[in-house]
Amino acid sequence: MPDTAAAVRETHSGMVVLVGDRAYKSKRPIVTDFLDFSTVALREQALAREWELNRRLAPQAYLGIAHLEGPGDGEREPILVMRRYPETARLSARVCSDAPGLDADLRAVAGVVAQFHAHARRGGEIDAAAKVPAVAARWSDNLDEMAVFADEVVDASTLQRVRELSTQFIAGRAVLFADRITLRRIVDGHADLLADDIFCVDDGPVLLDCLDFDDALRHVDGLDDAAFLAMDLEFLGRPDLAAEFLDEYCLRAGDSAPQSLRHFYIAYRALVRAKVDCIRFGQGVADARGDAVRHLEMSLSHLRAAIPQLILVGGGPGTGKTTLARSLAEQIGAQVISTDDVRKELVRDGVIDGAAGAIDSGLYTPENTAAVYRVVLRHAHSVLAAGGSVILDGTWLDAQERERARALATDAHAAMFEFACTVPLAEAQARIQGRTGSTSDATPEVAAAFDGRTEAVWQGAHVIDTAKPLSDAVARAADLCCVAI
Repeated sequence: MPDTAAAVRETHSGMVVLVGDRAYKSKRPIVTDFLDFSTVALREQALAREWELNRRLAPQAYLGIAHLEGPGDGEREPILVMRRYPETARLSARVCSDAPGLDADLRAVAGVVAQFHAHARRGGEIDAAAKVPAVAARWSDNLDEMAVFADEVVDASTLQRVRELSTQFIAGRAVLFADRITLRRIVDGHADLLADDIFCVDDGPVLLDCLDFDDALRHVDGLDDAAFLAMDLEFLGRPDLAAEFLDEYCLRAGDSAPQSLRHFYIAYRALVRAKVDCIRFGQGVADARGDAVRHLEMSLSHLRAAIPQLILVGGGPGTGKTTLARSLAEQIGAQVISTDDVRKELVRDGVIDGAAGAIDSGLYTPENTAAVYRVVLRHAHSVLAAGGSVILDGTWLDAQERERARALATDAHAAMFEFACTVPLAEAQARIQGRTGSTSDATPEVAAAFDGRTEAVWQGAHVIDTAKPLSDAVARAADLCCVAI
């Protein structure tokens, strides 16, 4: 049954009166740092703009502007007339009650958002919001506004870490942000997709209440727009639904954005909500403190996941470095670049040549090895700039090559991790003899030659004993990567 009982909902800037199957929304005559509803004309203008913008997504819900007349000759007060939807259809209520059909609801919402973005307004002014200076400014502005609440509401050190990691991500991802503009992913979007403002009804989801007070804040990457709802679903305790929704949105939108960008935008939306929570706390809403803390912790968690990683997996032949690299890559969503694969490509292209099977000679002269590592690092730079994480599978015996990799990580503003794989020589040789389909030229004799080289386990590397079960080695490496950011 539809809700018909009369009710009143108040916000800091307005009031909604619910009567029967209608909702009547008015603006308060207030002035804030970003709102001016001080006159009837300004309130009329604001409501007309709200009606216009929200009809892009929900024309069936936004019916028009009416006016209230008093008994005297005063000005008529503008009222936005909307369709009223049952509380049981509210997405947040359905999520919290684990209502049946949630998966289908979210697929439908993802489809509506993707279709909306496909036809949304685009252009140079809108694209400007996705350029590095603008992205950085949005983060900085929100963090600066939250600074006054540090320690009183949220932890100052957490706020500072969010600032550091967001700055790190943005600084190294100019190529990624430029690609998003080139791909026409920047739109005049909704910019306030919350589960509270979405209703799942028989004829499809209804998405209400887009951001209407500042056009510039609606100029967003489509993924950023969708990430707002993903963030809210996670905040409601359903990270599984958040991931499913974003997966479905990206599928419908044909968007192959890297996972790091998803995390980055979820982190941003969590920060925005943390700021709103802080403001609510300042207005006397005591429960808002806990929400602010949770939202800020969510922002930090996703920023840690967003930072691209450059991971060296080294060691001698047969030590399991390739197996570890591939398994770790699958777990953390990274790309593997193997020196063995690059070496084969360079031989095929005629860049290097020589006999295989001996270290420091033939195909493995210092000059040839340096050529291989140059290409490996060049490929790695491209991956990091595009927001990806990369695992470099090689011996990494040369200290100079390791220094070049560290310099690359610094230049790309990526997190750096180094792992050295070890195993008893007999097991390494047995693994080599049992190989099939490998691109490695290593022999048991080469493994023996490497076994005596102390630089195979270098200072600063985390030692991974690959004689242990693979799952243990991968888990240890993954844990080290997560904890260190």
